Amino acid sequence: MSILINKSGILTTIQDLGRNGFRKYGINPNGAMDRAAVCLINILLGNDEAEAVLEIHFPAPEIVFETVANFALGGGNFAADLDGVAIDNWRTNFADSGSVLTFRNKISGNRAYLSIKGGFNLPEIFGSLSTNLTAGFGGIEGRKLQNGDRIELKSKVQSPKPKVQIANSLLPFYSRFPTVRVVVGAEFDDLTALSEQNFLKTDFVITQNSDRMGFRLIGEPLHLLDSKEFVSSAVNFGTIQLLPDGQMIILMADHQTSGGYPRIASVIPNDLPLVAQLSANDKIAFHLVSIDEAEDLAFEFERDLRFFNVGVKCRKGC
Repeated sequence: MSILINKSGILTTIQDLGRNGFRKYGINPNGAMDRAAVCLINILLGNDEAEAVLEIHFPAPEIVFETVANFALGGGNFAADLDGVAIDNWRTNFADSGSVLTFRNKISGNRAYLSIKGGFNLPEIFGSLSTNLTAGFGGIEGRKLQNGDRIELKSKVQSPKPKVQIANSLLPFYSRFPTVRVVVGAEFDDLTALSEQNFLKTDFVITQNSDRMGFRLIGEPLHLLDSKEFVSSAVNFGTIQLLPDGQMIILMADHQTSGGYPRIASVIPNDLPLVAQLSANDKIAFHLVSIDEAEDLAFEFERDLRFFNVGVKCRKGC
């Protein structure tokens, strides 16, 4: 029971929701860039929401199902075909043994996700299957997938899963120019008044020098009130740091565990999927919200996931 990576694509890795609890040892969390997409398609299939998936970039892989399988795609829309027939994101699909999954072109977004009912049969490292490309562990030998890789599945499917589609109201509103909500960071008040205004009233461009560790931005330079050194402090997925040249970087899934640059803001968890789907030359703007608002939004999304999970289970009999 396996899938075969017939053609690997430019960058395909195994990711889940990351490895937590090890930052004190200098081990970064990794995990999927667009975690909302991962949770949604896993729940859709009846998996645990943290089940490992394939994170796919374009040009995308060609994947052969060597056993029957129920699967779902989410995140970026890469115009997927199963045996030459177009299939949609955000809904259940069934593959026969020998079926081939391909991707024709990138319509929207920058990362697509493939979840398979039951998940992958791989060993966990520090409680996760996520691939750490820098340290070289997790996933398959800590590397991106290659031609000829086989990934064993945990369980065999006996029959197609009933067709189910995720409601649009649950889906992230992807855009090439999103306005994302942020909360102030520990050093936000160290910005000049003009820089605070520019941060919130101008837009910034994602540069080519961006990856899973961080998205570098270019725009109106921001400045501090005083030139001083900062003690290295904890950072997180979504932390926005101010670099010495006045430009910013948004830390992403493979971020370091601490950093010494000023932390001027943090993208709220609900909007990280919008950032994750950006690519070079896309634009971004920021809107400030309170911590209470950010917590309320996070709670609402978690509540919606719970309701969705119950609804999926009830379709097959509560």
